[in-house]
Amino acid sequence: MIRPRQFARLLRITQVFVRHDLDEFVTAIHLFRPYRLLLRLAPWRLFARRGLPRGVRLREALEELGPVFVKFGQMLSTRPDLLPEDIAEELARLQDNVPPFSGDESVRLIEQALGGKLDAFFSEFSRVPIASASVAQVHIARLHDGSEVAVKVLRPGIESVIERDLELLYMLARLAVRYVPDTRRFRPVEVVDEYNKTIHDELDLRVESANASRLRANFQDSNLLYVPKVYWDLTRRTVMVLERIHGIPVGNVEGLKAAGVDMRRLAHNGVEIFFTQAFRDGFFHADMHPGNIFVSPEGQYRAVDFGIMGTLGEKDKRYLAENFLAFFNRDYHAVADAHLRAGWVPAGTRIEEFEAAIRTVCEPVFARPIKDISFGRFLLHLFQTARRFNMEVQPQLVLLQKTLFNIEGLGRRLYPDLDLWDTAKPYLERWMSEHMGPRAFIRTLRNEFPKWWAMLPEIPALVHEGLRRAGREESARESTAREIEQLRRQLRRQHRRLYFAAAGSGLLIAGAVMLGMDVAPYGEASWGRVLGWALAAMGGFMLLRGWPEQIP
Repeated sequence: MIRPRQFARLLRITQVFVRHDLDEFVTAIHLFRPYRLLLRLAPWRLFARRGLPRGVRLREALEELGPVFVKFGQMLSTRPDLLPEDIAEELARLQDNVPPFSGDESVRLIEQALGGKLDAFFSEFSRVPIASASVAQVHIARLHDGSEVAVKVLRPGIESVIERDLELLYMLARLAVRYVPDTRRFRPVEVVDEYNKTIHDELDLRVESANASRLRANFQDSNLLYVPKVYWDLTRRTVMVLERIHGIPVGNVEGLKAAGVDMRRLAHNGVEIFFTQAFRDGFFHADMHPGNIFVSPEGQYRAVDFGIMGTLGEKDKRYLAENFLAFFNRDYHAVADAHLRAGWVPAGTRIEEFEAAIRTVCEPVFARPIKDISFGRFLLHLFQTARRFNMEVQPQLVLLQKTLFNIEGLGRRLYPDLDLWDTAKPYLERWMSEHMGPRAFIRTLRNEFPKWWAMLPEIPALVHEGLRRAGREESARESTAREIEQLRRQLRRQHRRLYFAAAGSGLLIAGAVMLGMDVAPYGEASWGRVLGWALAAMGGFMLLRGWPEQIP
């Protein structure tokens, strides 16, 4: 049942969409389908924006509808796997600039959050904001110790506005699922769920502060990227205080050249920062557009706005590295095989068919000079192709693809001859070598050994209990003495094998740890290495002795 408030808001959305000549979106809603003719005859149709591309018209309509729809459009722009390319690219241009609220209101909100008068925390405070967005605005201030800071404060009443429009978005998503079957493959309710989580994270500035702190720790003392310090004693859910960043906006190319910044090095550093965040840390700034990046006169990047961050697990990193390397080697069979081995596409998929589909969309990319090849566009084509084979694209991968688009565009704006492959290939090959070779295996064993060692005392009791349970279950199913005796012999044999398996595993782990701790150069003999290999060999032999038999 639609409440009167929701109905009024829905009418407002309808009016805006029709005025921007977006009838196809309005009439897709079952509720308004009978009124299609009436909508076409409405007075505001006289002012419809005819002749403009549909992506432009949709973007302008969302900007007119206000902050929640602007944010929703921005989120949708990160999902080009769900949207047509022209709409996704246009939604990425949505501007999150809205008129500021009064400085006096900011002061009231800050004092309420911090629990005291403003001058108790700041020696200076500018009531005129330097930036104003849909969820918050930023003021410049100075602490009593002289530190210059940026103070971000949430808009008053923004939570109620967001909750109202979220209810409406859920209603529209459910209507789409019910009455427009073609939209079901885009999972509109799940998309709104994703947006719901994102927008609520932005309503808690402690989340953004934690993101900034983690990224700062990852790049501590780095010459590539500087992340401002968070003043946690002055940070609350509705107020965040950060060190103020100074620098030249990265979009000001002429200003950077005038400051003597090496543009080629700056562009390469941007690519290196991205791959370091993604593959070393698995935690990346996912909103690296020019408005959020500054550059010091020495050429160091300085980032702000940490509301949108992405994370990658080891499986994601391996997926990306394998596919990037295979793509630039034009080994499409390896790309298809990586998807099947990772379980990204159904096991029954014919690898030849999948390989042919990938080749069809990727070969035209190589018609360009290699310096013009886009990693981001390759990922987009890969996701679109994989969806045809029922691959569920993970949101974190799509967020990374969108970030990679931004990095590529920024890098080539700074230095048009930037060759991303020249910068990325050594990094990817080094990562693959470190994370998929023998050293990676030894490092994993060394890291996991303390956990296994802590569990070792529990193994005999677990084995004993398992054998007792197995004995009881098997005995209950057997009815003759001969069958029971056969079961006992089998259990004794399993007990011996479990002993060999446990002992062998311990020796193998001990040997691997000694090999990992050995620092002698390869080619030189060392007692640690000899003993490590001896223990590993003995453990392997015992492990083979304890390998379980196939039980019918």
